[in-house]
Amino acid sequence: MERWRLLQMGSFLLWVALVYQRLELCVSINAEGRALLRFKERVEVDPHGALSNWKEGDADPCSWFGAVCSDDGRVVAPNVEFATIRRLLHQSPLPTPAPAPSFSPNKSLVPTLTSATDRGKHVTWIILGSIGGASILLVLSAIYLLYCRAKRVVTVMPWTTGLRGQLQKSFLTGVPSLRRSELEIACEDFSNIIGSLSDCTLYKGTLSSGVEIAVTSTIVTSAKDWLEQYQAPFRKKISVLSEVNHKNFMSLLGFCEEEEPLTRMMVFEYAPNGTLFEHLHVKEAEQLDWAARLRIAMGVVYCLEYMHGLDPPVVLRNLNSSSIYLTEDYAAKISDLGFFDEEKDPESVADASDQESIVYKFGIMLLEIISGRLPFSKDDGLLVLWASAYLTGKRPLRNMADPSLRSVREEDISALCEVIRSCINPEPKKRPTIAEVANQMRLITAIPPDEATPKLSPLWWADLEIASS
Repeated sequence: MERWRLLQMGSFLLWVALVYQRLELCVSINAEGRALLRFKERVEVDPHGALSNWKEGDADPCSWFGAVCSDDGRVVAPNVEFATIRRLLHQSPLPTPAPAPSFSPNKSLVPTLTSATDRGKHVTWIILGSIGGASILLVLSAIYLLYCRAKRVVTVMPWTTGLRGQLQKSFLTGVPSLRRSELEIACEDFSNIIGSLSDCTLYKGTLSSGVEIAVTSTIVTSAKDWLEQYQAPFRKKISVLSEVNHKNFMSLLGFCEEEEPLTRMMVFEYAPNGTLFEHLHVKEAEQLDWAARLRIAMGVVYCLEYMHGLDPPVVLRNLNSSSIYLTEDYAAKISDLGFFDEEKDPESVADASDQESIVYKFGIMLLEIISGRLPFSKDDGLLVLWASAYLTGKRPLRNMADPSLRSVREEDISALCEVIRSCINPEPKKRPTIAEVANQMRLITAIPPDEATPKLSPLWWADLEIASS
């Protein structure tokens, strides 16, 4: 910003200097021009008498203009006008008294007058050039200002989010690096544990504004072990998650990376209504009706379609009902909270087999949504095996639906089962793409993407979108 101000000030001073210089020149030339015009008028009124009728003893021609002549015939010009006349008279020598020459302005005075006229035109071009130069400077300054604004990093105003200290300065576009001390305060000294995964602990945090966040922290405590095995995958995951920007995805807000004590944390937005798994299988959780289940399924498939459409595609390898969180209005939020993927090297790039695997997992989750049954149970084993009797027509499809559901149309169950059959096809190459699944689901449910996204968002998220626009 300081560089821009210096450039702006320098451009203004240069413009002022140019204008001042041109104005001084214009004053001088304009004075000469006025004197020349009066002389020309005198000549045009009496071209022969103006000089040819001059005789010795007559008033000096210079006296026509109030000039003073010296003893040797030279004009002593008290100002610019007289200096001009003097120059004209010396360029056209005064005639002798006899014989009186026939005076013609075309031979002597016209060249001088033409030269003066050209000089007037030159003045005009100088003025136009000064204005043009100033305009160019202003245009270049405006272009530089627009360039700086386009390249600048947008900062969210701290007073709209209620953040404090370093956390205030960190919430920029992109994924910021946050301090452990700020997260420690937000998470009540990391005592507010809300869950755990195989490689991390999940905390709930509350900022000073009341905004809630989810913080995951690695269970690795050895700095040596971390640097040797996990640092590169951790950085890779931060980079990948920062590219995902969908309203049905639990966005990564920042990360923490400190050595004393060893700290590797990721900060996500918080979805307050728990996971899809809890609402389907935990009796104490609120039960979801058929419309809510369809809306959740559509939010998931739309988000997966978006992620697979990125370049390169972002493919989750742990999609299940436990990784789907629900917002205040029960919209789906796909999460990827774990630090490492156990199924495959996190450094590798997602390929076609990964996408086919996600399609299969979505089919299983859709079956779970319809039936309300666990993906695996001791009594029935794998859900896909239990459902095979219904999918093959050995049992009526209407009996496959969750008994707690009401107002479920059998046509919807039948159409969705067609989608499930294609997703869990034993031959991966014959499975549809997630985009094809999304199109089929949309025809069945008639739920467009905007109806599947969260309607109620935390105030800070709205502020973030406004400040980034």
